[in-house]
Formats: sequence, structure tokens, C-alpha cells
Amino acid sequence: MGHEFRHFLQGESRRLIWVIGIIFSLILVVQYFELPYGSVVSSLFYANQTQSMGKAAVNPIVKGNITSFDGLNATDVNAIQNIANATKSSGGNNTSLENDFLSERNGGSNSSLDLSDDADPEDESPTERFIDEPSQNLTMEKTVTDNGLASGEIKEYANSTPPNNFHADKNSSLGRIQEAIINFTEEKNGTDSAPAPSLALPPTSSISDLKSPAKLNMTSQGPVMSVYPNASSPSNDVDPFSNDGKSEQMQHDAVQSDNIFPHTTVPAVNKKPDLSTKAVLSLSEMYDLLLQSHASSFSMKPRWSSAVEQDLLNAKSQIESAPVIENDPELDANIYRNISRFKRSYELMEQTLKVYIYKEGGRPIFHTTVLKGIYASEGWFMKILKASKFVTKDARKAHLFYLPFSSRMLEETLFVANSHSQDNLVEYLKNYLDMIVARHNFWNRTGGADHFLVACHDWAPAETMKIMATCIRAMCNADVKEGFIFGKDTSLPETYVRKPQNPLRDLGGKPPSQRKTLAFFAGSMHGYLRYILLQHWENKDPDMKIFGKMRKVKGQMNYVQYMKSSKYCICAKGYEVNSPRVVEAIFYECVPVIISDNFIPPFFEILNWESFAVFVAEKDILNLKNILLSIPNWRYLEMQKRVKKVQQHFLWNSKPVKYDIFHMILHSIWCNRVFRVQPI
Repeated sequence: MGHEFRHFLQGESRRLIWVIGIIFSLILVVQYFELPYGSVVSSLFYANQTQSMGKAAVNPIVKGNITSFDGLNATDVNAIQNIANATKSSGGNNTSLENDFLSERNGGSNSSLDLSDDADPEDESPTERFIDEPSQNLTMEKTVTDNGLASGEIKEYANSTPPNNFHADKNSSLGRIQEAIINFTEEKNGTDSAPAPSLALPPTSSISDLKSPAKLNMTSQGPVMSVYPNASSPSNDVDPFSNDGKSEQMQHDAVQSDNIFPHTTVPAVNKKPDLSTKAVLSLSEMYDLLLQSHASSFSMKPRWSSAVEQDLLNAKSQIESAPVIENDPELDANIYRNISRFKRSYELMEQTLKVYIYKEGGRPIFHTTVLKGIYASEGWFMKILKASKFVTKDARKAHLFYLPFSSRMLEETLFVANSHSQDNLVEYLKNYLDMIVARHNFWNRTGGADHFLVACHDWAPAETMKIMATCIRAMCNADVKEGFIFGKDTSLPETYVRKPQNPLRDLGGKPPSQRKTLAFFAGSMHGYLRYILLQHWENKDPDMKIFGKMRKVKGQMNYVQYMKSSKYCICAKGYEVNSPRVVEAIFYECVPVIISDNFIPPFFEILNWESFAVFVAEKDILNLKNILLSIPNWRYLEMQKRVKKVQQHFLWNSKPVKYDIFHMILHSIWCNRVFRVQPI
């Protein structure tokens, strides 16, 4: 009897263990399909766990209560920023912006997801491709490209995508994040003892070994907004090319020396720019740094003389002594810092400038033009430059040397998903540059000061900060705190090209009298700032059309229609300071409202942005409507009129025209080269 009873208990124990195992397995399966991140076990214990970001760790607990304003204090903002930094995908903007291609063989966009008419620029399909060369096979074993470098294994991959819909189910992990963030500022009531909530965060990545930008101090007093321009009247324009003596601090070059570089390698530059310690710089302070750079910061003296230096010095002299233009039939003087010098500089560029393009470099990373999506600027520039009159085949006559790589294709081709590292991307560029230095003597002559790159991917500053520190870098991610050097680097417009066959499709918008919406924004939840924007303005005010990710709904206004019928278009930063909405607003003739601390707007050297755009400090989001309503109607009409006039500088044309975006990008590069050349 006892033996039978023990046998019975053993059998029941096994059944109980099986039942428990099945239940636990079901829980794991349910959790897996519920959570968008695939981090099942860790999510079960997220309350006491901090997510890893490569070498860096994110701690969402923020203590202290420093500066409060309208219920959202600086501590709240910093906590939300930490949360958002942890949710940032390894791909930066690439997370939801991957359909910047459309296969030429397909002849059109994916019919199942055609976003060309009404989509917000961050809702692109990852399947669409538009490359202006024959399509490339991105899956290959180790091969040797035509530049003599082993490309390594080049794999197609799909980046893990964090959720970008703010309206998540409260039962889901994202819903819990959303609810915690929304309740965070409502429950604190100004106390400084309660810690921030512990949240389940998605897998993250870090490139902390490549860059360590100073964290924004949200308590610093930045400019509330800029509505009225600081510039003088056209008769006494501010001079953007000379030192006015007002700056108290100068931003130095990453390299200022007469070092002789080794013939076969490009040295990494570890010296960082001497940035201002102020957390948030106003436009006028940025401009002071630019003036200081033009006055006293020069590239290294060439190792041997060339006639091109004399060309540049002659151009500089003529620009500085340009005759004053009172009235110009082509341009409105109010939108420029100094129309006289700009026009003379532009004329000299057209008459003088010659660019040499290196032939080395294997596709798809080099010599491949991506013409669709938010990274299209680098592709269109490359395509148009190659066919332009500025190109020379005689490198001895070149004033500038172009490094023809695509930062978008570099990331797509070489980045290993979930690796949390860009080391192989940087190494690839370094090997290429070492090869260029070994084959040619152009880099060594100037230390790279006459070389330039055009890159729109978010990672470009980090990837080029060391190995290409002396180059002129035209970058979409133009952030004061990420190594941008005034007077050397230039801000590249981030343009969302919907139809490469017709980049000017749907240009323009309604006249001011028919723009009934005060302000509009729609976009995915990229970065900390948009959470704050939606928390305080989504569905809170009929005049403020603030949305998360917009879905196409029959009978309702779409993204483009809102852009065309709103007075002000909110350009809130995402993961990085740049956003395609800045150029989109101008494209649809909507006054841009830029909310992105330390963002250097495109063509900053030339354009007086405060004459046609509004700048709102991130800390003032709660006062956004009051700020916009404080702008008199006559001032709004004036800005909207100037938006239409400045529009020509932000348009891609199938055949380039005078003063268009291609010529403006090239002019910014030319201008920086001219004003940094060493006097002989």
C-alpha cells in the first residue's frame, strides 16, 4: 500500500511540474507577442532593471528639482530625455525612415504603401528604393572593390524598430511607458524627493566610444524665441565674413597646426573643439562664433604652394570689398545676412570654382546616388555635381576635393543590426582615406582642409569626427554639441523627396487668408521632445493640430494638406537636432517653428533665419501657443511672404537652376574654404 501511495505521489508531482511548465511557457509566448521589443524575460522584471546601451548605461531615475515652469520642471524634462535616449534605436533616424529608395526597375513605389501624397516624412517604407545607378547586389562574400579595399561581408539587414505610435494599448509595454511619462509630471507636484518611475525600455544602442556630446542642461536659460530679426536694414547689412568684435569666446578648430602627415595614413584627431560651456546657444551667439572663426581660424598652411590658393585669396578680397546692393531684382535683401557679399561670393564661385571627384571607391557605398526619402540630399548633390561645370579632371586645378560616399549606404551596407557599434563603419572610411592618401598627394598638401563630404545620416558627425576632422563637412545633423565647427562645417538641408521623377510635385500651399489652423505637427515618437509636445498639446486645443503618427483615413485631412493649410508648422527635433520638416514647411509655404536647441539651420552663413522662421526653446514648449499668438498678424504675413521668397534655395530641380539647393550647398562649402585659406 505504501509503495503504491508513493508511486501515486510521484506521478502527481510530475503532472504538476508539467502543468507549471506549460503555464510558464504560455506566459512567455503571450509576453513575446505582446512586447514589440522581444525582450521577454527582462520585461517581466523591468521595475528594478536598467537597460544596457553598449558601453553606456541609461538610468531613468533623476533626482532633484531645479527649475519649474507651468507644471513641468527641468527635472521632469531631463527624466523624459533619459527615457527617450534609452528608447533611441541603433539606427537613429533610420529607425522609421528606411524607405529612401525606390528600385528603378520597379518603375514606381510599392502600391500597397504609397505614401508619396500624404505621408509624414518619418513614415517611409523600408522596401522602397530609388538609386540612380544600376541596382547593386548588397549580399556578397569578401570581395575587393575597385578601390583596392576588401569590403568584407556586406549583408542586408533590417534594423529593429522601436514603436513610433504614441497611442499604444495601455496593456502593452509601450502603453505602460506612455502612461508613466504622461503621469510623471502630473503626479510629482514639484517635489524633489520622489524618484522618477522605473520603466520598461526597449533594447538600445550607443556609440559612446565614438562621440560624447555634452548633455543638454534643460535648466539653462536659452532664448525664449526669435520673432523679430536682429539684422539691420538692407543698407547696412551685418557682415557674415568679418569679425565684429562682439564675441567673448571662440570655437577653435579640431586641428590647427602645420603637422606633416604620414604619407600612407590619416591620423585620428583627438583634440575637441573649444565649445562654449553654455548648454543652449542662441542664433546670435552661434553667429558670433562664426565671425570669430572667419577672423582668426585658418586651415593649415599648404606644404607646397599652388595657384589655387591665390584664386581663393583673390576671391576673399573681392567678397570683402563687394559693392553695396541697394535693391536687387532677383533677391530680397531681408532674408540674407549680407546680400551684397553673398551675390559677389556666388558670382565668383560660378566663375572660379573647380572640384575634383575621387574615382576610387566601390559601390554601393561610393558613387551611389540615393534620390528618394529623407537622406536624398546627399544623393541629389552627388548626382548633380558629377554632371556640372564645376568638375575638373585635372586635380592640380581643383579648389576642392569631393569624397563621394553615401552615409546612408554606409550604414545600410555595413552596420550589423543589434551590434551597438559603428566601429566597422569608421574603419571602412579610414581604410578608404588611407588609400586615398597613399595614392595621391592632394590630402597631404593641405592636411585635408580642401576636401569635403556631404552626409545626411544621423551618424555622420560621429563617423567623421576623428578621421575627417580637418575636412569641410556638410551634414544634416548640425549640432553645436556634436563637434560642429563654425566656419569649417556647414549645415546640410534635410529634404524629404517623395517623387524623384518630379521632386517639385505639390510645391506650394494655400494663401495666408485660407490657412485656418494656427499650428500643425505630426510625427513618430522619436526622442524625448515629441513626447513632451504631445503630452501638453495633443487634443488639448482646437487651434493646435498636434498629432502622433498620422494614419491615412478616408475623408480626413492628411499630412500634406495640413502643411498646406496651417500658418505655422512645428519642426520638433527627433532623435537628433535636424528634421526634414524644416524644409518641408518652406516647401509648402508654411512658416517653420523650430524647436531644437543648438540646431544650426541650413545655410546659416548666408540666411537671416529669424526673418522668416520662429525659434522656440525646448523649455518653452508649454507656452507654445502664447508665443505664436504674440506674433502680430502683420509680422506673420511678412514672414510667410519671405518663406515664399527663400523657397528657391531649398528646391531640388531635375536640371539645376541658379540659387537652387544644389548651388546653395556648394556655395556654403566654397564660402568656408575661401575664408579659411591661409594668407600667403
